[in-house]
Amino acid sequence: MDNLEALTHALLDAAKRAGADNADAIAVAGDSLSIEVANGTLEHAERSEGIDLGLRVLIGQRQACVSVSDTRAETITTMAERAVAMALEAPEDPYIGLADPDQLAQSWDIAALEMADPADAPSPDMLKTAALEAEAAALAVKGVDKVDSSGAGYSKSTIHLAASNGFSGGYARTSTSISSVAITGTGLKMERDYNGDGRVFASDMLSAAEIGRIAGERTVARKGAKKPPSGRFPVLYDERISSGLIGHLVAAINGSMIARGSSWLKDALGEMVLPAGMDLLEDPLRPRISGSKPFDAEGLQSQRRLIVKNGVLQGWTLDLATARKLGMQSTGNAARGASAPPSPSLGNLALTPGNKTRDDLIKDMGTGLIITSLIGSSINGNTGDYSRGASGFWVENGEITGPVNECTVAGNLRDMLGSIIAANDGRQHLSRVVPSLLVEGMTIAGA
Repeated sequence: MDNLEALTHALLDAAKRAGADNADAIAVAGDSLSIEVANGTLEHAERSEGIDLGLRVLIGQRQACVSVSDTRAETITTMAERAVAMALEAPEDPYIGLADPDQLAQSWDIAALEMADPADAPSPDMLKTAALEAEAAALAVKGVDKVDSSGAGYSKSTIHLAASNGFSGGYARTSTSISSVAITGTGLKMERDYNGDGRVFASDMLSAAEIGRIAGERTVARKGAKKPPSGRFPVLYDERISSGLIGHLVAAINGSMIARGSSWLKDALGEMVLPAGMDLLEDPLRPRISGSKPFDAEGLQSQRRLIVKNGVLQGWTLDLATARKLGMQSTGNAARGASAPPSPSLGNLALTPGNKTRDDLIKDMGTGLIITSLIGSSINGNTGDYSRGASGFWVENGEITGPVNECTVAGNLRDMLGSIIAANDGRQHLSRVVPSLLVEGMTIAGA
């Protein structure tokens, strides 16, 4: 962390010497290890280590960004000079600029967020053992013919951000994961499914054997899948993929989309976008959660906020530039990498759960489709028209009758989200806690 902080301040000093009026800099150091196994032996191992430096310079209302992975002093000097030369040729943008000092986060508690596991990083042998255990557990499920892939991984990244307005701060983040993909059947009758788990703290993980077993059981349940009937039916988005549905709402309220006027929710501020009684909460301060952070990429304090309250849209997702363009205040949602300026982005989300279980909603839906997997995407960002390939299970009279595949579901996102009914099965360790969601009526194209 000390080294990254020094590098960001060296970048700022170089930018000032090169003629920049203002600048911000980011340094990211990463270390990752991934292992894949097949047929009980090591299939692939990959280790990566590196550092990326990013510099944004501002000259009046012009800006430019450059990035490198070389930390030598002469490289930093050249980097700053090139950034300034690029900024002088860039078009003016009246909305860019650093945060005012009184907007900056003044203090934060990194330890309370528990963003990095203090335990030693796992060795390659430990990850290999976990991947093999997951593979063996999946193969032990009767009906599984093979395991397509089984793997385990670990990563740690450290970030530091500094700016000429006086901000300087950084943190570290870790992630451990195990996954398995199993196959049943052959040829045109082949079906597959998966399971995986990823946590900030390795001690919170499901066991490798449980991950593999669930992957196997899910796969066997898909054996004999066929096309469902066509028509208009209720559709249940399984908890595994339901966050994607809410993700379309999140994309539509992004300040960049709103500023361009290219969102199907551009005129929906203060209107109902979810059913009454349903909230969508952003909370970047949840301990041990992958999307948590103490401050955003422009140095503003991270804070909880209700994006949707009692079904009503409360605001957009804004960084400083989009907020200025819309005549609003930043919501502290700036995100950035080394090679680009900040842009608005959402992290941790939680949707109000319902009072019923997933099984209750299946009974209530009568005849319809449970979606457990989605493929492809045809989303009209201006109108909200929605169409996606899907597979899952068919329901008759409130009972699952068998697996289905090769179908398309279609509707309009405004109508779909306005009628959703939530179950109570959201997993609390995920960055986006979204339960299974029942949409009352969608068009299904199947057999």
